Amino acid sequence: MKNIFADGTRQPKRSGIVAALIVLLFISISCYFVSRAVFIAYAEYGPLEKTLAVIFFIAEAFVMLHAFGYFGEILRTNQSRRRIITPQPLEEYPRVAILIPARHEPQTVLLETLTGCYNLDYPNKRIYLLDDSSLEAYSREAEDAAARFGATVFRRKERHGAKAGIINDCLKTLEDKYVAIFDADQVPLPHFLSRLVPLLEADDRLAFIQTPQFYSNLAASRVSRAADMQQAIFYEYVCEGKNTSQAMICCGTNVVMRREALSDVGGFDESTVTEDFATSLELHLKHWKTLYTNRVYVFGLGPENLSGYFGQQNRWALGNVMVLRTIIAKLMRQPFLLKPSQWFEYAVTGSYYFIGWTYLFLLICPIIYIFFNIPSFFMNPTVYSFAFLPYLVLSLAIFYSSMGARHYNIKQVFQGQLLGFITLPVYLRASIFGLAGIKAKFQVTAKKGTKTISYWFLWPQLAFWAINLIAITWGLNRLMYERTAAVTINLMWIVYHFLILSSIFYFNEE
Repeated sequence: MKNIFADGTRQPKRSGIVAALIVLLFISISCYFVSRAVFIAYAEYGPLEKTLAVIFFIAEAFVMLHAFGYFGEILRTNQSRRRIITPQPLEEYPRVAILIPARHEPQTVLLETLTGCYNLDYPNKRIYLLDDSSLEAYSREAEDAAARFGATVFRRKERHGAKAGIINDCLKTLEDKYVAIFDADQVPLPHFLSRLVPLLEADDRLAFIQTPQFYSNLAASRVSRAADMQQAIFYEYVCEGKNTSQAMICCGTNVVMRREALSDVGGFDESTVTEDFATSLELHLKHWKTLYTNRVYVFGLGPENLSGYFGQQNRWALGNVMVLRTIIAKLMRQPFLLKPSQWFEYAVTGSYYFIGWTYLFLLICPIIYIFFNIPSFFMNPTVYSFAFLPYLVLSLAIFYSSMGARHYNIKQVFQGQLLGFITLPVYLRASIFGLAGIKAKFQVTAKKGTKTISYWFLWPQLAFWAINLIAITWGLNRLMYERTAAVTINLMWIVYHFLILSSIFYFNEE
């Protein structure tokens, strides 16, 4: 791969400043962590208080572990030289099969994707529409759409493994060297294959090249804008950081894969709804290389209401937690198959959606103190200020400035964070099902539809919101009479959580 990449220019001064700030952040996290542990160990409280304190501490430790992971990605991204991809022109064009898995997709969506695939400026390609629809009306529309572009419609007799299953069945019929996979709502730009296939041709151990996924329907709703922002946070730094560790995962769409590599691992993993993540692990375990290029080659459609968004997040969370069980098992049995940095990347990705439990504990502990006077946070207020504030200020400054360097403003980033926080109940349910190995039925993310959904559907978020409102009322009453630092700090956190949970109305009311 050395002949593919040429060192480009970078800004050493800014990179040095970012690196210094991240090192300071890591030091502040360690100081806060140690301080909290010491105060818990020496606090003179009963077993109930100590139990709550340990749970709260574990929740904080989880956040800090993922902070280490995320800011480590930023550090590696800034320290690595920006690599300019300069592929050599192809003398021969290897065959590429373009696979578009679809189930119950509107014809208008299919036509846009087929148009983009048809217009790819790559001569040796063939388009396959993998129609898995069970309703005759959608099947007819898929056939009509495919016929307009000379695409082949592939169907199977027995359904298994959802999206992974139909891709695997189609792969058995192909002899193409590469396969490009696009979800039914993803529209590639003309140079997608002509830019990426030469990179695969240059390294016969390169299993796939992943490109980012961004939404084109940003004007549709607040949900679609915030969901796109979450995608940006993932693709701008997380993926670039993973790429430096040879731990980039396939994201299931906007990817070109070597068919030989897929065959080597038995095709896509059909045991989970995040087949892309699970298959990436198998490829890395067999020492295939992967590559992420942060260039926009494809535009797609994001969920436009909370129902569609929560369905998407439920699928991702459920699948990732299920794969985490596999990651842990393989790590215990064969710890030397991957580098420590690769294992860490997979562990962080697989465990991310336990963030729901972290949110839950951080929410309820201040409420428990306000209502029942049971502390879970044993720390001198002065020490707390000196230990916690540097971590808070540095993490926010680095996070928002790093996204600002990629031309995203604070409002956009904050909206993405709000949408993630109110997904708390979804993450809780999905993590339980994932740990239990309960595989939910695969569902296509709904993109279109009514923007406002029934608040009966949002009852878990509303329940958390109402409990925080009641706790604020009682907390203000306590503050009037007690005027203690403990009541003040806990009340401040409850008000903060209440305001964040109030965004449920912002996203549901257009």
